[in-house]
Amino acid sequence: MSNIHPTAIIAPGATLDASVEVGPYCMVGPDVTLARGVRLRSHVVIEGVTSIGEDCVLHPFVNLGGPPQHSGHKGEPTRLEIGARNIFRENVTVHTGTVMGNGVTRIGDDGLFMVSVHVGHDAVIGNRVTMAPSVAIGGHAEVADFVFLGGLAAVHQFSRIGRSAFIGGGGIVTKDVIPYGSVSGNHAHLEGLNLIGLKRRGFDRDRINTMRAAYRLLFADEGTFQERLDDVAEAYADQPEIMEIVQFIRVDANRALCLPRREV
Repeated sequence: MSNIHPTAIIAPGATLDASVEVGPYCMVGPDVTLARGVRLRSHVVIEGVTSIGEDCVLHPFVNLGGPPQHSGHKGEPTRLEIGARNIFRENVTVHTGTVMGNGVTRIGDDGLFMVSVHVGHDAVIGNRVTMAPSVAIGGHAEVADFVFLGGLAAVHQFSRIGRSAFIGGGGIVTKDVIPYGSVSGNHAHLEGLNLIGLKRRGFDRDRINTMRAAYRLLFADEGTFQERLDDVAEAYADQPEIMEIVQFIRVDANRALCLPRREV
C-alpha cells in the first residue's frame, strides 16, 4: 500500500482501512484495528487489543494500547477502545484495562490530548475532552464530556470528573468534581462554576445565574450538606443542569467531593 511507509512494521493480523496512513518507523501490533482516515505521523507504537476510530491523528512517539501499569496485571487480553477524530500529540500514552477493572480503557470522540498526556488503565474519557500538556489520569478514573484539564493536572485513581468541569493547571484532584465545577490547587478545591466553559457552550445569562444561585445554596454554611442537597433538588427540579449535579452526587454518595475552601 502506497500510504504505508516502507520503514513501518505492520504485524500480520492487524486490520487497517485502505485509507489509513502510516508514517516512518511506526509499529502496529497484530490485534490492532484502525478505522478510515487514521493517520500515524511517525514513530508511533500501537499494541495490545486496540481499536482506533475514524480520522484520529497520532503524532510522533505516541504509544497506545500498552499493558497497564498495575502490579496485578498478568498479561490478560484486555482492551483499549478509542473513538473518532481524536488528536494525540507527541509522547501521549494510553494503556489497556485490567481484569481487576472493566477490562477496557475507553476514550470518546473529538478529544485533544496534548504533549505527554497519560491515561491510565480502565479510565473512561468522554467526548470533546481537552487535556493540556503533561496531564495524568489515574486508573479507573472517569472524565465526562467537555471537560478541560490544564497543564500538569493530575486525577487520582477512581476519581470522577463531571461534565463540563474545568481543572486548573497543576491541580491535583483526589476527590470527585461536580459537573460544571471549576477546581484548582494541590489538593484541588472547588472555586465555583466553570463560567467560561458555560458561555462557550452557549449558556445564556439567565441559565448561568440560575446555576450560580443553586451552587450558592448547595455550598452555603447553613444546615448539613445532605439537607442543602435535598433543598436544591426540590427547588430546581425543573433545571436539567442543576439536577445533573444532584444526580452526580447522589449516584455515589460514598465518594468525597472537591469542596470550596473555607476561610479560617
